[in-house]
Amino acid sequence: MTTGYAASFEPAMRAALAEAEAAAHAAAAGPGVPGVPDIPDVPVGAVVLGERYEILARAHNRREAGHDPTAHAEILALREAGRLVGSWRLTGLTLVVTLEPCTMCAGAVTAARLARLVYGAGDPRAGAVGSLWDVVRDPRLGHRPEVIGGVLAAESGELLRRFFSERR
Repeated sequence: MTTGYAASFEPAMRAALAEAEAAAHAAAAGPGVPGVPDIPDVPVGAVVLGERYEILARAHNRREAGHDPTAHAEILALREAGRLVGSWRLTGLTLVVTLEPCTMCAGAVTAARLARLVYGAGDPRAGAVGSLWDVVRDPRLGHRPEVIGGVLAAESGELLRRFFSERR
């Protein structure tokens, strides 16, 4: 159960969870070979909040759908936020994502100069915000955002467990 300051991010995390659900149900077109099923994306969703905590951008994983290894929810949401604010510098903004970011996405959080990162479930296999690595808190980097982990972690983790159990 999330309490205090971290609980104030629950509405945004619920929006990110809705995006994650969309990823799980949006199947990529198969390669056109009969009998090859469409492939849904791993259910990860993200939203970017403005300085007044309004949702500016939202996205879900589209790696399968776009045949793009960089089409993680975080990257797509940050790209949209950058377009909206007219800058790659997302100073003062918050990224809310259902799963602890990987190294690519953690690097993007730092490069974008985000004020904060909020995530749901930890990722012991590829997490780069404390689980496997800690890119965003590395003192050698010029920018270190505030990090809040574990917001609606049970719901985020359950969505991923259900997704992968249906594919085994």
